[in-house]
Amino acid sequence: MGGRFWDRVTAPVPELSVAVLLGAAAVAALLVLSPALWRTTRHAVTIAHEGAHGVTALLTGRRLSGIRLHSDTSGLTVSAGRPTGPGMVLTCGAGYTGPGLFGLGAAALLASGHAVGLLWALLLLLALLLLQIRNWYGLWSVLVTGVVVFAATWWLPPQGQAAFAAVGTWFLLLAAPKTVLELQRSRRRRGAPHSDADQLAGLTRLPALFWVGVFLLVDVGALAVGAWWLLG
Repeated sequence: MGGRFWDRVTAPVPELSVAVLLGAAAVAALLVLSPALWRTTRHAVTIAHEGAHGVTALLTGRRLSGIRLHSDTSGLTVSAGRPTGPGMVLTCGAGYTGPGLFGLGAAALLASGHAVGLLWALLLLLALLLLQIRNWYGLWSVLVTGVVVFAATWWLPPQGQAAFAAVGTWFLLLAAPKTVLELQRSRRRRGAPHSDADQLAGLTRLPALFWVGVFLLVDVGALAVGAWWLLG
């Protein structure tokens, strides 16, 4: 039983045509650019954002205390450890770069034909994230996302799973730069005085605008490389 399941997870999926990949990109662009849809789909980016904070905190030796996701698409990741230093800088910087880098990793798996493995890896990450959620809305948000991914993984045929994975990959790659632009608009209105960029400014003495530029550079770079891997 276990061997058959592993074979299913690791089985390569036939390569998607350029037309299907472009169609998936168009669907993802609609999810990102439509204001009505973005109000809902942005929650998925928040999950990736806070998950990236949490993973980086653990990798840098900090103690993760919990993650909260809110209905206004904001979130909070609390970790304990030194209040300054490289670990804190990397943890703060992971949020806005995380979705783009997750999208880049997804593009690498998808381009190598491992769409099914990509979806199961996403389910595993959501399950691990669920253990760190500390509020009811966050619990609901992660569970709904997990149910959608599980349904696609369990009931869609291999080509359908690959197309679903392609939409998710394009979504992360396209959504990541948009959230950085939203951050800067909010900062201009002085609506985000405690943003990740402003926290990094306090930690490094480099201006917050510099960090916004770093976030955008990483996310646009991930989009460019990911698109090259998928379409090239």
